[in-house]
Amino acid sequence: MARSTEKMVKKVACVVVLMCMVVAAPQAEAAISCGQVVSSLTPCLSYLKGSGGAVPAACCNGVTSLRNAAKTTPDRQTVCNCLKSAATGISGLNLGLASSLPGKCGLLLPIKIGPSIDCSK
Repeated sequence: MARSTEKMVKKVACVVVLMCMVVAAPQAEAAISCGQVVSSLTPCLSYLKGSGGAVPAACCNGVTSLRNAAKTTPDRQTVCNCLKSAATGISGLNLGLASSLPGKCGLLLPIKIGPSIDCSK
């Protein structure tokens, strides 16, 4: 009987330690910055401000590297918020070209990109 009590105490102690770890764990933060987002997409600006045509290879490379870097939800939310903020500050940006850019670079995204996107989801 002492052995079963000892096992129960160890189990309870493990649960308490795990609960403390969860409560004390820091909130998930994005590992990607707005600077990285802007730098990855800078090669796309001339295309996005123009009338279309061929997407520069450097632009698609930036879009692909950005997608590969944004692995976690906080990363994707950071990218989303940075893109929304940058889009409002760039005059002459063709939003139609911007929303079709991932597809033109061969990337399938499960969401529709646009200025009204909710980055919290």
